[in-house]
Amino acid sequence: MMSNIWTRIKDSISADLHNMLDQKEQHNPIASLNQYLRQSEQEKEKVRKLVERQYKLRDEFAREYQKAQDMADKRLKQAGIAEKAGEEEMHTFAVKEHEEYQARADRMKTSRAEAVQQLETLEQKYEEMKHKLKDMHLRRMELMGRENVAHANQQISQVVEGTSDKLFSRFEELEQYIESLEYKVNSSYYRSTFDSKMAKLEKELQEQTN
Repeated sequence: MMSNIWTRIKDSISADLHNMLDQKEQHNPIASLNQYLRQSEQEKEKVRKLVERQYKLRDEFAREYQKAQDMADKRLKQAGIAEKAGEEEMHTFAVKEHEEYQARADRMKTSRAEAVQQLETLEQKYEEMKHKLKDMHLRRMELMGRENVAHANQQISQVVEGTSDKLFSRFEELEQYIESLEYKVNSSYYRSTFDSKMAKLEKELQEQTN
């Protein structure tokens, strides 16, 4: 019972996670592009295997053609020998066998020619597919570079614009604080020297009057 409940919980969490990822990809074109490229690479691998299979079929048709042609030539030669020997039954059998093998050889020759032509077409399309995918990968790299720069500029703008006003306000506060401190220092110095300056001034005036 507990195992069934645990399984349902895991399935529910997994489904929610997939939904979240799907929604995230909808809002992130690069992620959607990556998913498309992954699927395209899988399709390319399927095509590659089909091309390999076509190579094998071409070679198999060639082997079957050669075997049938060898047998057709062999039976034709045997038919000639049987005819010279006056063996009508053997001659008839050899001629019939020759016709069947020759028909098979002709069919295999045609099939091989068709397989070769189809293979050339497949190879051309496969190469075009690889070039297209490579271009798409390079284009994705370019877009990712532009995305990185855009995000970086966005972060820089947020930092510069978001903190410039605060920093300016802090600098103003600091400047006012320093001015206030300088004023206090200057005022204190002025007071401390005022009496001595007045005494000196008073003495000088007395000396002048005497």
